[in-house]
Amino acid sequence: MKILLLEDNKRLSELIIEALEQKNYKVDWFENGKDAINAIYDGYDCFILDINVPGIDGLTLLKDIRSMDENTPAIIISANVELDTIKNAYSKGCDEYIKKPFYIYELETKLKKLCVQDKSDISLPENYTYNIINETLYDDKNQFIKLAKKEILLMTLFVKNLDKVVTFDHIEQYVWQGDLTTNENIRALVKRLRKKLPKNTIVSQGGMGYKLNIN
Repeated sequence: MKILLLEDNKRLSELIIEALEQKNYKVDWFENGKDAINAIYDGYDCFILDINVPGIDGLTLLKDIRSMDENTPAIIISANVELDTIKNAYSKGCDEYIKKPFYIYELETKLKKLCVQDKSDISLPENYTYNIINETLYDDKNQFIKLAKKEILLMTLFVKNLDKVVTFDHIEQYVWQGDLTTNENIRALVKRLRKKLPKNTIVSQGGMGYKLNIN
């Protein structure tokens, strides 16, 4: 799992990074919101944001994240316990608000609840499976099907958004990791991935995007 951490307290950041890397999470740390804003398109699975940081504050960054991505979980960590601030954070789309000081265990628990798939093997039509931890696809005979890098990212994005429409913008941001692309390139990628999956596993959604069919 890939996490963006925005926190200007170096000691706290080191503790968070050490704890999360022990669980094999990848953490990109930023002290300044201006630096972080250029990275929010890089295919993160979770955002951990402090509010009062140099440059762009955490709530402004969260608003920018939600303008292009409504689904990726975001956790606010802050010493600000004013009710209006907490309400503002939730109105801008945070999923959890953790008040400082906190135990690292509390953060780990929130991350597990929000961001970690409880089930690693996802069942697909015709007894195909996708393992979200290892990012591997297997057919009905349990034979490995090789996926290219962008196919893996797209498949993982679908699995993280079961029962939701994955829009063209979301695919561009997650799979192309901040680089610009076209809807034609996205359609071509979907077409290549479809060839490796059972028929009707990826369903078009009225020009808005696609949805993974696991029924």
